[in-house]
Amino acid sequence: MPEIILGSLVICLLLSPQLLAGFLAKRTGRNFWFWFFISFLIPIISIIILIFLEDKNPAVQSYKLADRLEKDKQIE
Repeated sequence: MPEIILGSLVICLLLSPQLLAGFLAKRTGRNFWFWFFISFLIPIISIIILIFLEDKNPAVQSYKLADRLEKDKQIE
């Protein structure tokens, strides 16, 4: 039983750069699986590249007020 726990821990540690690259790519609007597999070839370099790449996600929109609040705002 301890071998299974130790094996699972080792696999998680070995996959951590790939998972980090995948989640970082997803957060910046890129393909998770592409960067996950690229990170197998160049693990640390791919993470550094992702940190410096421009974010592809659209700018955060401001919240729209509810209709009744906008009417109250126009009355003032």
